[in-house]
Amino acid sequence: MKINIPETEKERVVIVGGGFAGLTLARKLSRQDFQVVLIDKNNYHQFQPLFYQVAMAGLEPSSIVFPLRKAFQKDRSFYFRVTTVTEVELAHKRLQTPLGICNYDYLVLAIGADTNFFGNEQIAQHAIPMKSVSEALYLRNRILSDYEKALSTVDYEERQGLIDIVNVGGGPTGVEVAGALAEMKRYVLPKDYPELQTDEIDIYLLEGGSQLLSGMSEEAGEKALQFLRELGVQVMLNSRVTSFDGAEIQTSDEQRISSQKVIWAAGITGNRMPGLPEGAITFGNRIKVDRYHRVEGAEGVFAIGDIAYMEEEAYPQGHPQVAQVAMQQAKHLAGQFEKPSAEWTPFRYRDLGAMATIGRNKAVVDLPKFKFQGFFAWLVWLFVHLFQILGVKNKLFIFLNWVWNYLTYDQSLRLIIRPKQRGEEIT
Repeated sequence: MKINIPETEKERVVIVGGGFAGLTLARKLSRQDFQVVLIDKNNYHQFQPLFYQVAMAGLEPSSIVFPLRKAFQKDRSFYFRVTTVTEVELAHKRLQTPLGICNYDYLVLAIGADTNFFGNEQIAQHAIPMKSVSEALYLRNRILSDYEKALSTVDYEERQGLIDIVNVGGGPTGVEVAGALAEMKRYVLPKDYPELQTDEIDIYLLEGGSQLLSGMSEEAGEKALQFLRELGVQVMLNSRVTSFDGAEIQTSDEQRISSQKVIWAAGITGNRMPGLPEGAITFGNRIKVDRYHRVEGAEGVFAIGDIAYMEEEAYPQGHPQVAQVAMQQAKHLAGQFEKPSAEWTPFRYRDLGAMATIGRNKAVVDLPKFKFQGFFAWLVWLFVHLFQILGVKNKLFIFLNWVWNYLTYDQSLRLIIRPKQRGEEIT
């Protein structure tokens, strides 16, 4: 059985994944003379840099997602299917999916990456990742539910396990989550939970290396450390988590921390795609590509974004797995498809800089020619992220939320929303 997509004389480009890379490429190719098919397990694009604000009740999930179909309402050569790919059949140039077979002339894999627990099944079972909107919403529910339980918990040790939170990973996600939690502890929890001794709440940030924000400058890492400690976050450098049983963490430096919530932002690994040549899979489960995005040993197959491992002179160990790389690769590949293969040019990544926010008026920005921190960096962070959000309505809602939160020191979205289970009574 085939997926119901019309056969035409146009060459078909099938894109798997609607993240930054896949969506950018699909929008570019839909204006060219191709039939474009986009496949994703969700019917929306997720703005990953703001997952942590959903988790901290600063934004509604709907503010940072955008319906994929809405982006292509005027494109008649574009087709979208909500499904997953179970296997690539290279010899037949087709994909196997639960909906049926999908043929392709060109296949572009933009399947991204997932949380990396480094083979530790115990941590994978108990820690809380944050690589999707649903996971961010789960974290929000978990934090708020545990604080509700803590109000009725008399035993001190048990209560600490409910209210203390550990963040693992000192990259942008870990730093931003830790800063947001510290501000929630300082400004929000005393008003929402006056019966709770908020000075008992401990926020931890554990980083296995010697510097926070290792992908940025040493200056940015030191300033982020200063900002976090000013907010009361207990930052532990050179501290790697070795086990977590759901109640207690053990670290490589023999520290023990009691907490029922461990937010895991310590690394990512590429999503798997069955059917690719074994030689095409390399470090971090990424797909090895050349400077033209072509997958090694797979004719007509390309990979872009976090899943793609491409070496160039300035990046001998591959590009950083960030949105800017994904979008630049997508734009470059779209441009290549416009030309004969003999005229293709190698991809070269242009580093536009990196940034992270640590809370109100606190951020760090590394640009190619200069670096700055503090209030102005925070304004730049706000502007850049607001500009990148898809949809005018989403931009407006997020801006209004940010203004309100800034003026009132109070988010208004602290709701525990759980899906109703079959057979459960509605109350």
